[in-house]
Amino acid sequence: MKIVVSGLGIIGASVCASLRAAGYTVYGKNRGRDALEYALEHGYIDGEATTYEDADVVFLALPPDITMRELDTAIFQDGAIVADICGIKGLIEDVVYSKPRNYRYVGTHPMAGKETSGVRSASATLFRGANLILTRHEKTDEKAFQTVKDLAVQMGFGYLLECSAAVHDKKIAITSQLAHIVANAYAKSDEAQDCGGFTGGSFQDMTRIAGVDEAMWTQLYFCNRENLLFELEGLVERLGKYRDALAQNDEGKMKDLLREGRILHETSKKKREKISD
Repeated sequence: MKIVVSGLGIIGASVCASLRAAGYTVYGKNRGRDALEYALEHGYIDGEATTYEDADVVFLALPPDITMRELDTAIFQDGAIVADICGIKGLIEDVVYSKPRNYRYVGTHPMAGKETSGVRSASATLFRGANLILTRHEKTDEKAFQTVKDLAVQMGFGYLLECSAAVHDKKIAITSQLAHIVANAYAKSDEAQDCGGFTGGSFQDMTRIAGVDEAMWTQLYFCNRENLLFELEGLVERLGKYRDALAQNDEGKMKDLLREGRILHETSKKKREKISD
């Protein structure tokens, strides 16, 4: 089985490294030479790919716009499995299923990463124990889907979650995209600019993902605009209640709000723990 990974950032290069560590032959395709040379030097890939035409499996680790372009115009061999790892799925499925394809598409989204990006942040163990979302469509090829699942297990993923593109995009709006917006906005406070010695775990947790790649994340936000706008408006409304309690000097209301949030958090945490077990 020949595997080609297009896009050697932190996720794409980690796909390469983890699959190669599992014994597969993996080739990297990347626009810039630096990432390719780094991946070769560190044993993440067996060599450079300039085409997809002889690949059995292709992973597209690219921004949404380039992913959609590749899925629509690139040449793949008949029956090839082509999986993307984008953080949105609905628009990508719209492109894939807009006309007959000679490849078999599987949508994936690794729930893994770091505050840093690029090939130098990649590793063969990045996905160890992490979650992977795989999206199903009525036209999904079951053999291709199972192959990607098998590869995911060998990459080290701990939990594989299957859902539709619509469910994926709705959930990811709250679990990832909104979180990045909140962190980025929080870090803009004047007091946050000079708070050395005053920070602990709370501040670190809130700002860990504030340093977003603005080009990539803007794409993701607008590709999932309706879902993200719904969650953002809901957050603004909920925050307004805490603001009002403070403005009205209403300690009882503040306690009620905090109690409600604590109970909901504890309940959802137990549900998440059951899944991780």
